[in-house]
Amino acid sequence: MKYYSTNGKAPLASLSEAVIKGLAPDKGLYMPERINPLPPQFFDNIENLSLQEIAFEVAKAFFGDDIPADDLRRIVCDTLQFEIPLVPLTDSIYSLELFHGPTAAFKDVGARFMARLLGYFVGKKSADKADSRKGDVHVLVATSGDTGSAVANGFLGVPGISVCVLYPKGKVSEIQEKQFTTLGQNITALEVDGVFDDCQRLVKEAFMDVELNQRFFLTSANSINVARFLPQAFYYFHAYAQFKRMHPGEQPVVCVPSGNFGNLCAGLFGHRMGLPVKRFIAANNRNDIFFNYLRSGVYEPKASVQTVANAMDVGDPSNFARIHNLFGGNHGAIASLIGGATYSDEEIFATMRACKSETGYTLDPHGACGYQALKDLLGEGERGIFLETAHPAKFRDVVERATGCEVEIPATLQRFMSGEKLSIPMPGDFSAFKSWMLEQ
Repeated sequence: MKYYSTNGKAPLASLSEAVIKGLAPDKGLYMPERINPLPPQFFDNIENLSLQEIAFEVAKAFFGDDIPADDLRRIVCDTLQFEIPLVPLTDSIYSLELFHGPTAAFKDVGARFMARLLGYFVGKKSADKADSRKGDVHVLVATSGDTGSAVANGFLGVPGISVCVLYPKGKVSEIQEKQFTTLGQNITALEVDGVFDDCQRLVKEAFMDVELNQRFFLTSANSINVARFLPQAFYYFHAYAQFKRMHPGEQPVVCVPSGNFGNLCAGLFGHRMGLPVKRFIAANNRNDIFFNYLRSGVYEPKASVQTVANAMDVGDPSNFARIHNLFGGNHGAIASLIGGATYSDEEIFATMRACKSETGYTLDPHGACGYQALKDLLGEGERGIFLETAHPAKFRDVVERATGCEVEIPATLQRFMSGEKLSIPMPGDFSAFKSWMLEQ
């Protein structure tokens, strides 16, 4: 399988090149040359398959041309060492709980898969005597919270890989920050004086800098990397398998809390592979760039706004380029398959409070957007699945303020809280970041 750039001005790349480079030389995002459909018999029998079995079949469709089946199966099974249950909240609304991994967030799936895939390719790179760049592969990742913790823990201790997490000062929760600033070893955290979009810009500019790329093997673990966002399709198929056991013959509506849009993009790829989803809903907070695009057909990035659903505080979502490319730029086709909703902080608080009172279920602020969007947009006779993207304890102060109920911190998160914060202050300008990189 070859990978092309969304900007259309870069040479085709192999999977290993796309994974290690992260961003195409023309600043575009890599896309697979084709999307292989899964056979009908796979969906006929999907409800009888385990998460690992489902994920392996999906992974083969994406990566089977480039990785031997035994190696790919090992990567998939090692990635998915936790459950992803579908939990009914009402007769028509289901929560896909994506917080049972080691850092209690949906990004554990993509980050763990990418760490293992990149480690696989780094092992092959080490044998290449012709490349003048020596030493580790340097993973640069911008985070608004959960990406940093999932990536840092996914790559912790992986030989030949160093990780640099850039996060906006004062704009992630304490638990999120502890998850990637206390690890040490091959993980470095940079506390950037700015917002998430500044962190993302620094990463992108580093990929375009000739001097840095001559000195280092640079790649990204954000959803701009194909190895991060494509594996997220695994849990959409697993969600459908569980839904089919409960409601055979029905197609669910799937609602995705959306920030940088890698998560929704993975679902759309799954749909192209034949996943029986009736339609998608992108749930936004006040950062409503995509919502406005659906209504107007005009994409207008703007500065991000800080909200209580901080992982969705993105003013220029990178993966919009992939969605736009996937549909050939056809706004009508995009808007016909994807609906939109946007919620203020006050509405998010009200949703968390009402859901707890009415169903006994505790939502995190991002899942609250997904839950409310289904309540608002499901039609008569429809059933919907929303993605509960993180454990509510990661946003304990917000959730307790909304619900008035204490949120217990699970053991997976408690172990991070006693660690010492190790982070490096960093201005939001590229020259300072580049100078720091060159000193390493």
